Amino acid sequence: MPGLNHITPAQLSRLIGTPDAPILLDVRIDSDFADDPRLIPTARRIPHDKVTDHLPEIQQKHCVVICHKGKKLSEGAAARLRSNGISAEVLDGGIVDWATANLPLTRAAILKGTDRWVTRHRPKIDRIACPWLIRRFVNPKAEFLYVPPTEVAGVAQHFNALPFDCEDVFWTHREDKCSFETMLTEFDLETEALLRLALVVRAADTNRHDLAPEAAGLLALSVGLSRLYKDDLAQLDAGMALYDALYRWARDGQDEGHDWPAQKP
Repeated sequence: MPGLNHITPAQLSRLIGTPDAPILLDVRIDSDFADDPRLIPTARRIPHDKVTDHLPEIQQKHCVVICHKGKKLSEGAAARLRSNGISAEVLDGGIVDWATANLPLTRAAILKGTDRWVTRHRPKIDRIACPWLIRRFVNPKAEFLYVPPTEVAGVAQHFNALPFDCEDVFWTHREDKCSFETMLTEFDLETEALLRLALVVRAADTNRHDLAPEAAGLLALSVGLSRLYKDDLAQLDAGMALYDALYRWARDGQDEGHDWPAQKP
């Protein structure tokens, strides 16, 4: 059992990727971070003695504080947050126990510049799935710009945005895999659940429904959303709920079926 105001790595890993995920604050000192310059998905580094400087942006949010071993730095930072009215817990065992449990960690270097992204307008599958992945597992505050295909490169250059799911860019299809899978690889997020979801995304995005029978349903829903919404960002908001549900299916429900009439004793 975790201690008072503690959360275990297993418990936290079940929250990351869901709409109820807490804000993660990594307060490791520089030397500990240099020994392992990776972050738990969605975590951001903040000096342990500066956590209260960020109160306006974390008000009414639940926080988990992370340090090397879950001791003095995270205990103190979490206590300071609680004294300012923030619900704050400590990650039991810190990043050491998280890594020992073989839970996902993303290289900090690949996270630089992930605040703003740009892609082609009128999204269908990859261009909704990738933003969902970024907001749920990389950067919850990421901004997405949908523009005409001919303007993606120019917007990327002039607005400091990362282009994705376009030809001749880093964040796009590789061989037979889709942009979503490229992001899983580069962000070190290849968990069993996300790989299962990725196969459905690839099958729907590349019209290979033989890879996953669920792809036909994803394609139908994606086309339906694109017809319902003229505003691409409104479509993205609606699509977030769709992929939240698909993720929970991939993580917990892929073995469940349904029949009619119901089985009787």
